[in-house]
Amino acid sequence: MQVSIRPLEQNELTAADQIFRLAFGTFRKLPNPAQYGGDMTFIKRWFTDPTAVFAAEIDGKLVGSNFASNWGSFGFFGPLTIHPDFWGQKIAPRLIEPVLECFKRWNNKQVGLFTFPNSPLHLSLYQKFDFYPRFLTAVMTKEVKPTKQLPQGLRYSELPKDKQIECLRSSQELTDAIYDGLDLEREIRIVEDQSLGDTLFLWDDKGLSAFAICHYGKGTEAGSNACYIKFAAIRLGAKAGQNFEQLLQECETLSRWQGASQLIGGVNTARQEAYQQMLAFGFRIDRLGIAMLNPNEPAFNRPGAYIIDDWR
Repeated sequence: MQVSIRPLEQNELTAADQIFRLAFGTFRKLPNPAQYGGDMTFIKRWFTDPTAVFAAEIDGKLVGSNFASNWGSFGFFGPLTIHPDFWGQKIAPRLIEPVLECFKRWNNKQVGLFTFPNSPLHLSLYQKFDFYPRFLTAVMTKEVKPTKQLPQGLRYSELPKDKQIECLRSSQELTDAIYDGLDLEREIRIVEDQSLGDTLFLWDDKGLSAFAICHYGKGTEAGSNACYIKFAAIRLGAKAGQNFEQLLQECETLSRWQGASQLIGGVNTARQEAYQQMLAFGFRIDRLGIAMLNPNEPAFNRPGAYIIDDWR
């Protein structure tokens, strides 16, 4: 059996998506594994940077893939998926090696991943590459009802070019204050360029107080009838909790306005205040993952950091 690792090609995206669903659906023991995830998809990450997406091939057949993402000083990878017929063939380590090279090229000072906390096999695999488990990450959902009310925050898609540039610069300053070099500009632009959803920006007399990058609808990381908070952050300070509450309300309004029935967001439980506030707001845990980091340091998973993300 000859395994080759190479960049994933655009004409293989459908096949890679099918393998992703089959792999996760099989691991979760679903009655129809191929239907895992419905019409949500992670595969469009390929268009962000095709050089950071890798394929595993055996005898000319695609059997797996892995994606690397770059958030400035922080990077993460996944979903890493192998066709179930080829589990146990040591293909996964081969797909980790090229994403680690991406992180070196990007000069990320810390990298992470999201995986199953109840799988010794997964934990052992990633520990071989010096990723170590820290706190749990809760992927949470909140039921919402449709409304015609518009979000009060500024939506990136509705802003003139000069205001978009100001929002991007301010978002970078906000995240940099939380974790040196953390930068979500690329994710904000992707959502706009690929029509995946929108980004909300909240301002006060001190400047940008919060922002949230949201996917919604079929063919996004949310899926039909859902709004997924890919990333959100609140400016540090005494009013962080208050601003977080306002942002959650705005995200819920955006969900309702889009006709979504669910608002989805992940939060690492080390961000104690954010986690507790999301529960108080009406979010309930849908699934749990574990954040694994290299080096084994908290990054922005710490008390006082009001951030929503899950690295899936």
